[in-house]
Amino acid sequence: MAEDLQDSNKKRLFYSLINIEAQSLSVNGQTLVFQDHTLIIVSEGQGWLEAEEKRFPLEKGVGFLFEPGLISRINAEERGLSFYRLTFEVIETGGSKQSGMEKGTREGILRSGPLSCRPFSQCALLLEAIYHSRRSTEEIEWFAGHTRFQELLLLIMRANSSVIQMKGAHEAVQRSIRYMQEHYNHAITVDQLAEVAGVTRARYTQIFKEVTGRIPLEHLNGLRIERAQQQLLLTNDRMHDIALSVGYSNEYYFNRRFKRSVGVTPGQYRSFHQEGLRVFAPFLEDYLLALDITPVAQYSHAQWGKQEYLSLNDVPAVDISTGDWQELSQYMPELILLDDGFQRWHLDECSQIAPLFKLPFHQEDWRATLFSAAAVFGRTDRVQEVIGNYEHRAQQAKRVLNRSVQGQTVACLRISSYGINLYGCGQLGYTGSVLHHDLGLQPHELVPKLTRGQKRVSLTREELASLTADHLFITFDRQEGEGRELLDTPLWRSLPAVRSRCVYEVDFMAWMNYGVLSHQRKIEDVLRALG
Repeated sequence: MAEDLQDSNKKRLFYSLINIEAQSLSVNGQTLVFQDHTLIIVSEGQGWLEAEEKRFPLEKGVGFLFEPGLISRINAEERGLSFYRLTFEVIETGGSKQSGMEKGTREGILRSGPLSCRPFSQCALLLEAIYHSRRSTEEIEWFAGHTRFQELLLLIMRANSSVIQMKGAHEAVQRSIRYMQEHYNHAITVDQLAEVAGVTRARYTQIFKEVTGRIPLEHLNGLRIERAQQQLLLTNDRMHDIALSVGYSNEYYFNRRFKRSVGVTPGQYRSFHQEGLRVFAPFLEDYLLALDITPVAQYSHAQWGKQEYLSLNDVPAVDISTGDWQELSQYMPELILLDDGFQRWHLDECSQIAPLFKLPFHQEDWRATLFSAAAVFGRTDRVQEVIGNYEHRAQQAKRVLNRSVQGQTVACLRISSYGINLYGCGQLGYTGSVLHHDLGLQPHELVPKLTRGQKRVSLTREELASLTADHLFITFDRQEGEGRELLDTPLWRSLPAVRSRCVYEVDFMAWMNYGVLSHQRKIEDVLRALG
């Protein structure tokens, strides 16, 4: 109790906003003298700044905190550079101002230097709200802007509080994990891994557990068992050969480790090839249905709902966002099939219900994923038929669209309360390969310009205003708050596609998916809109 009271009497820091400005630079650059604590956050473009004889790159989503009295030169690259400049006071709860930032005295307090402003979509919304509130003559709006400034700082503090101390440790651990992934089939010791990481053995084991939650050899064994599972279901190799290929010196030890990790012997696991296997495959139901396999349960999400486009009306739904897997146990799955995103939802905890199988990761290659899923259930003979049917539909649709669209441009937006995301036109992401490759639709010029090999990018208001595509396909992310209020803004109503009534809302679960049935649904939606 006395300790709590003593702690409550410690001085606390408070951040009071002085002003916010939106600035833009040309390629010539500008030398700035910072009289107050100043935070800049880049909203558009690229460049660099020079401070304390060092050069720091600047791009969208990067911030920099300056102490009072610091002189810096900010330079823009060819496209120019736009940023918000926020000045503020640092005040102790006792009332005295701080002349300089505290350095390293309190965990989570911002330090001068470069900062990550992620997720930038959230930062951008707060910055815009602060900017408009501070220019209002109404006192309540001024207070709202000050409150949002606290929210912005909190967001940035949380994004950067552990970065400094964990960055080196995380990189060391990741080096050793990459080594395991490349050499799991060889004998590996903790001493070797510590050497790869560049730290002592004792320190390595400690930081490895801090970062991954497991000790190094547990992680290595998990990697070996995962590879063994794939070989058991995807090949006809002998047990002895599989054991050697994943790093076990003999079959007996392999059997023991496998059963301890998975819950069944390798032989029993291989028997999952049988027909009629009761399977739960969250996020992979699309592939199973394409192979004429019905899961015992389907995944759902509290905000997203179910994959209605699959019409699994008689299949019970399990909400994966709760983390409560007892509901799943009542459906008695014999195998749980997972994709690469299983860790986000802690689906590895389902191992208490039934053995897990993690499909090999094929990025956006849905054809390879379909083949891997088919191999698990002995249905590879169905794969070419499924792919052939899809490609036939796509070719037919492409011929129709070539006549009806005639060079008009399209873009796909994912909208939420956090911001607006534009999907790319390459082979990455949920929509690009279908819209622009399979159907041959012409992307608006901003799509390749802004995405540049990324799946999707967050749009600024200025970028959205420049999106003069003839047709827009939009979907709303309910997990992040739909953000439908955007549709009532003058900015949205000014877009050419909106004015010409060429905006088409599509089903989120069907379009934010890589499966073949999902892609067929995209084709149907596009034909309905443009055909």
